Amino acid sequence: MFSQFAFSVFEQSIADYHVHNNVYQPVNNPYPKDKIEHLLYAKNWVDTVQWHYEDIIRDPQIDPVAALDLKRKIDASNQVRTDMVEYIDSYFLQKYKDIQVKSDAKINTESPAWAIDRLSILALKIYHMSEEANRAEATPEHRAKCQEKLNVLLEQKSDMFSSIDQLLKDIESGDKFMKVYKQMKMYNDEELNPVLYQNKK
Repeated sequence: MFSQFAFSVFEQSIADYHVHNNVYQPVNNPYPKDKIEHLLYAKNWVDTVQWHYEDIIRDPQIDPVAALDLKRKIDASNQVRTDMVEYIDSYFLQKYKDIQVKSDAKINTESPAWAIDRLSILALKIYHMSEEANRAEATPEHRAKCQEKLNVLLEQKSDMFSSIDQLLKDIESGDKFMKVYKQMKMYNDEELNPVLYQNKK
């Protein structure tokens, strides 16, 4: 099951990040660069750092200059995240390039990598909701509510495992086919974002 394999890599990345729990710590990817595990670990590390950027920027006491700097880091992180998804889809495109697609094959609403992107975020939700469900200084009511939410997230994980692996099985059998659209984000592009291209005049 690729989904379960990927989730275990995500869990390792999240655990490694939280050893120091510092958005500025360097990533130490334990996997060889030519392995899909390397890409999955790197993808989740970006997601994990961005998760904590999003926490920090919501501090009501944050300095406005620091907030602006952090917003730009979040924008840059989003671009890296998108690039990572496209790299993962490239892995699947290469893996399935020789599959004979059936004449009645259907296309999925999202590519395998975008589904795996959601699984990476789900791994982060599960980790942090579990922290809250077990936070000793929290009230019993808080822990109980968080445990209920955690149970839903765990059910979602099971459903995502099934749906992702079914999608990959359908692609392997030729019942579905991959079609990847490169992301056309506009807000970071000096040729497409009016604020940026007007400032170049």
